Amino acid sequence: MSSPATARRTGRRGAERAAWGLILPFCLLFGLFTAWPVVQSLFMSFTDTRNRDLRTPFAVNFVGLDNYVQAFTDPLFSTAALNTAYFVLVGVPLTLAIALAAAVLLDKGITRFRAFFRLGFYTPVITSIVAVAVVWRFLLQDEFGLINTVLGWVGIDGPNWLGDPDWSMPALILMAAWRNFGTAMIIFLAGLQAVPASLHEAASIDGAGPVRRFRYITLPLLRPTLLFVSVTTAIGYLQFFEEPYVMTNGGPLNSTISASMYTYRQFGFGNYGYASAMSYLIFVVIAVVTAVQFRLLRERG
Repeated sequence: MSSPATARRTGRRGAERAAWGLILPFCLLFGLFTAWPVVQSLFMSFTDTRNRDLRTPFAVNFVGLDNYVQAFTDPLFSTAALNTAYFVLVGVPLTLAIALAAAVLLDKGITRFRAFFRLGFYTPVITSIVAVAVVWRFLLQDEFGLINTVLGWVGIDGPNWLGDPDWSMPALILMAAWRNFGTAMIIFLAGLQAVPASLHEAASIDGAGPVRRFRYITLPLLRPTLLFVSVTTAIGYLQFFEEPYVMTNGGPLNSTISASMYTYRQFGFGNYGYASAMSYLIFVVIAVVTAVQFRLLRERG
């Protein structure tokens, strides 16, 4: 008869084998369709792989850091990187500000039809980019668009939003903020509802007004939520592709081409090694920006 310790070890080994049996299919699929392509693309970024080399993948030439050097000296990639930085530096704060304002309204300001407003604010997130593009193209038309029509009512001559290089990126930022603030709003709303009401009551008794309570109580307690929302929003905006691809195709005069869109074009041209190198440059930038956000917004003991 086996001892209780031996029985426990046997049961533990059986549980481990069962666990490995359950996760093995996922590990195989993940390795085959995710991990291996990532490793292959990293290797490809150090080669001169083009579309003609797909039939002979082992005949490519190793070029070291040449693709990365080419990316840094490519004026169009520099333009795309600056456009992406512009989009992120303006779009992320604007999206978070709109989302936080909407969350505060839904938490305290709006008392009737709250579920209706939540649904309305979140609907753009799940709406197809094609449908969004159709609506916003109508809104942003030069002569007969709704936005310029409303501006004309107050005597303002609206710009050619999608045809003027100076206004095309602000138009896309406005559209992206409208389309994406719903996700951040839902997360902010959950964070606001987790703030203890007793703290606000105590501060109110001490004479603190709504603005001071929001600044010194709500915002500090929202720091983890703000960190999560800012990181996820910045990661998405650093890879922004759909808006310029559908709305402007990178124009006018490359004023809205993004780093991801330029990388996509290089893949389409068959420059796989060069495109892979640019993809990893985008990945490094995302990692750096995320690390900076964690350093600035993380909770301090």
